[in-house]
Amino acid sequence: MGQLVVFDAPEVRQRLGLDEARAAMREAMIALSDGRVRQNLRSFIGLGEGRTFAIMPAALGERAAFGAKLVSVFGDGAGRKSHEGLVVLFDGETGVPVCVADAGAVTEIRTPAASAAATDALARPEADSLAVLGLGRQALGHIAALARVRPLASVRVWGRDAARAQAFAERAARETGLPVRAVAEAERAVADAAIVCTVTGAADPILKGAWVAPGAHVNLVGSSGPAHAEADDALVANSRFIVDHREHVLAHGGEFLRARSRGLIGDSHIAAEIGEVFAGTKAGRTSNDQITVYKSLGHAVQDLAVTAALHAQAMTTETGQ
Repeated sequence: MGQLVVFDAPEVRQRLGLDEARAAMREAMIALSDGRVRQNLRSFIGLGEGRTFAIMPAALGERAAFGAKLVSVFGDGAGRKSHEGLVVLFDGETGVPVCVADAGAVTEIRTPAASAAATDALARPEADSLAVLGLGRQALGHIAALARVRPLASVRVWGRDAARAQAFAERAARETGLPVRAVAEAERAVADAAIVCTVTGAADPILKGAWVAPGAHVNLVGSSGPAHAEADDALVANSRFIVDHREHVLAHGGEFLRARSRGLIGDSHIAAEIGEVFAGTKAGRTSNDQITVYKSLGHAVQDLAVTAALHAQAMTTETGQ
């Protein structure tokens, strides 16, 4: 066995920049959509109420790196959840494990980077106002990542705990230099926002389609299983619905599955995968007043792509090339 490189959470955060991660997400999602990536549906083992162990395997190509993310998703009962685990990367030629990275830190960076790439492709060019529903690590990451692709002049945040929302807004403003303001109601946060992100652990909708302004772009990020939905049926049914991966959303996309079960949409309502939009094989936004939705479930290919980038960076530094 060769040298196994290990990246703990602080090192992942130090080495992995948002722009590098966003570029890796574009390429990974194109490869997922065009069939170069091999990826199975994630599997879950329930560990009791609000506690799940997930296994997410993928191969980046025929003889390319492969591996899996092993992750625990534990909720605190108050709409918040944490992801902890490992990403394990194997060499595609030798089959030897070459890298292990902290999955929590990888997810913390690659998820907002993927949303930023989707937002860059789907939001109107002049979009400059952002609403974030949720107050966890993903909320801060999304503010920072989206500011890299749109000139944000206004950021409003909402959470169930008003005091925590205020503290979060103050911290986000300090760390990003953006005008971030906490609001007491989700509807007020979303009103007239050009970009909306949901990054909660909510089991039932906290975002209504009636609140979303014409021409807005929405990233649905927080729910990753079929039983949870952050947005209501109206938003799903009345939007151009873009997904990270069709097969996974048909199996695990809670918002889509709820709307379909009520007869409001069919499978053809999925307009495109985001990789197809990135590659130019399918259209993203088709009109200025259209509401676009990007449904993000998160995928092993994303974790492996950024972990492979970290490993390549480390090998380059070691050899001095």
